[in-house]
Amino acid sequence: MVSLIDIERESYKNSPIHRLDPRVKLLFALAIIIYVVSLPRIHEKNMLRLPAVEVYLLLLVLAAKLDLRYFFLRVLAILPFGLGIAIIQPFLRPAFIENYTLYPLDLPLGLSITYEGLAFGISLLAKFLVCVTSIVLLSSTTRMRDMVVAASRIGIPQEFTLLLSMMVRYLFLFWAVLKRIMIAQQTRLFDIWNKDVPRKWIIEQVGNSMSSIFIRSYEQGERTYISMLCRGYGSGHEKSYYRTKIRTADLLFLLLSAGCILYIHLYV
Repeated sequence: MVSLIDIERESYKNSPIHRLDPRVKLLFALAIIIYVVSLPRIHEKNMLRLPAVEVYLLLLVLAAKLDLRYFFLRVLAILPFGLGIAIIQPFLRPAFIENYTLYPLDLPLGLSITYEGLAFGISLLAKFLVCVTSIVLLSSTTRMRDMVVAASRIGIPQEFTLLLSMMVRYLFLFWAVLKRIMIAQQTRLFDIWNKDVPRKWIIEQVGNSMSSIFIRSYEQGERTYISMLCRGYGSGHEKSYYRTKIRTADLLFLLLSAGCILYIHLYV
């Protein structure tokens, strides 16, 4: 099981990718996502361009010396969300497709698969995989605090960066609280997959755990807000981020990445 501590530990490694300016890595991830989303919904070159971008991202993963087990586990943890949407596309007939070609396969319940829907589903899944890989690469090579600083310095509104910074600050705290609750349940022989226990009782216990987390988060939020007011929050001087300059290595990375994406788009 990959914990939040394991994820943050990866961002403290020393590699050429880790040493890049956080703003550069954030802009790189946004550029990858924008490029992938801007590709046509159905195009024969999508099946060449998207794998090429994915290979480039995996090369960066190797250059960053990340733990491949943790990296792929994080990707696989998010992949089912996109996989569920992509699987149903062959059975649908989107409005942007005018003519459909039925796949010669007899299915029950009157279902039918189209070549266009299948191509759209595969393209959608490939786009989702590339976007997830870029996000996991960003979070694995950038400390959470540095990511907040980078978002603030590239012009993200203060309200968003404030919420993100508070989330980063207390995410590990509530993860520890959840772990303590789970350990307490295990010491009392609670098993969510136990078939000998009534399912209704298990759902009630899970609901009680969620309620406990909600109440503790609300109480922690109240204490945190009062502490912030006592320390002068709202005076306009609450941000004191360190400042770094864009170096030559950062510019070379941006140029290399832009050149690779341009080459993939034009010649692949």
